Amino acid sequence: MNHQHSDALEKIRAMLEEILDLEGKEISEGTYLYRDLGAESMDLLELAVALNQGFGVKVQDEHVFLWRLRFYLVEARKNGTDALSHLAGKYPFLDSGRIAEILDDLDEGPVLKVKDIISYVEYQAGIIAGGRADGLSG
Repeated sequence: MNHQHSDALEKIRAMLEEILDLEGKEISEGTYLYRDLGAESMDLLELAVALNQGFGVKVQDEHVFLWRLRFYLVEARKNGTDALSHLAGKYPFLDSGRIAEILDDLDEGPVLKVKDIISYVEYQAGIIAGGRADGLSG
């Protein structure tokens, strides 16, 4: 894990601890926000604001929190497209390994992990550093 990635994890961990009142709870990249931390939609909206302020990136809730994931899977099925490729186009901040992991994990419940938030923030920060201020498009 590089230094910048480690810093992002620590910052997001602190945000989650404050928002969810989780002092002392183990939070790693593999922690599920809903399953392990008990996050609710309102908590994630608060996290979106914190991410925007803390990292200076444009936060689009439906992307960062994977809220349209199941819709995109239905869309892929209807269009006869491969789910992994379709999701890669919708979530360019997630690598193909993570998308495959998500597809395998869908039956277990909500799939959003801390590492997905980190990937989103790093992706958006890279867009800003690269001179594109628009970020992900809907």
